[in-house]
Amino acid sequence: MRVRHIALAAGMVGMFCLPAHADARDISRDTLPANDGWASAGEGTTGGSGADAAHVYTVTDRAELVRALDGGSATPKIIRIAGTVDANTDDDGDHLDCADYATDGYGLKKYLAAYDPRTWGAAKPSGPQEEARQASAKKQAERVELLVGSNTTIVGLRGAVLKGGSLQVRNATNVIIRNLDLRDAYDCFPVWQPNTGGLGDWKTAYDTIWLTGSTHVWVDHVTLSDKGHPDADEPTYFARNYLRHDGLLDITNGSDLVTVSWSKFADHDKAMLIGNSDSATGDRGRLRVTLHHNQFESVVQRAPRVRFGQVHLYNNRYIAKNDDYRYSLGISTESAVHAENNAFHTPGHIEAADLVKSWNGSALHQTGTLFNGYPVDLLALYNAYNSGSERDLTADVGWTPTLHTKIDSAEAADRAVARGAGAGRIP
Repeated sequence: MRVRHIALAAGMVGMFCLPAHADARDISRDTLPANDGWASAGEGTTGGSGADAAHVYTVTDRAELVRALDGGSATPKIIRIAGTVDANTDDDGDHLDCADYATDGYGLKKYLAAYDPRTWGAAKPSGPQEEARQASAKKQAERVELLVGSNTTIVGLRGAVLKGGSLQVRNATNVIIRNLDLRDAYDCFPVWQPNTGGLGDWKTAYDTIWLTGSTHVWVDHVTLSDKGHPDADEPTYFARNYLRHDGLLDITNGSDLVTVSWSKFADHDKAMLIGNSDSATGDRGRLRVTLHHNQFESVVQRAPRVRFGQVHLYNNRYIAKNDDYRYSLGISTESAVHAENNAFHTPGHIEAADLVKSWNGSALHQTGTLFNGYPVDLLALYNAYNSGSERDLTADVGWTPTLHTKIDSAEAADRAVARGAGAGRIP
């Protein structure tokens, strides 16, 4: 069996170790500190810290990782990722590309010819090529969707990378994901949706991390990006960018009590969706999320976009570089975002009023915002800029955060996040 238990891992410390400043302690046994955001509510979040020696693993490839995850079982477990794990590999560790997944006669040129809007129209794709796309997509999903169960801690050792995979925390509780570089959850088989956004659009399947129906989750010191296959390099089909990536970290379907801290979201379109549908009224009273000391760099939109949830957003750093930048804070149906002491850096073509966008939202509480080094009132700017075109947002979000660490000034947090966010930077 290739999964290495803790006894073997101990003998490999010289080969797979944490950064020098973290060598003195075992971060895989860490639990979320008290009062550190929504995930610290109630019994808190401890992940797999109580795992016995038989359920502590060091994994170096996909096959080992899948065995350690154990089908998403709730058995307390600690999984340490060493080196680079590629989810697009077969059971022997050989790399798989999109051609290896294609089946039943699927071909991109055939698909484009079949569903060209000029001949197909605006109907949803159906027929042999769509069926072949679905079958091909299923083959890839069997490789890249990695199910994370309750009572699990996943940590990266020095320089650890998980590429091509989608960590999916489905209907689980008490999960910790830390110190890991996750990149390029690449969808080989996007689907054409003719009626999306007026012109139609390409929809992709995999979030790099997806929390669905899950509670008490702590994501800390991770780096998430499209590194390897940026969507900006993809071609245009049907006058739309042929997207290959979905969200970096999406929190949906009634997930609750989540803390995301000291992480880096980079070089991506849609970074984070909290609440997936305006009609999901069952999300009321849930989707309680804390985001603190994170860096959003070269992100086009959704940093985050929120529906229903009570989201505490403090001491985060935003660096907007994109020519196609759309917004950072998305205020949607019944969202209650409490934003404090966040810092934004943008080029000249992005105005402070561009940082917020609303879809049927009603409120945004914000204080202490810095925009290119100057204090601004995002709420006042939003209301002034959108007067007459969208309804004004009020400052009353109906709640005041109580579960949080020390809230620094935006200026101090900006410096701290620049130094400390992302994988490999746990003090």
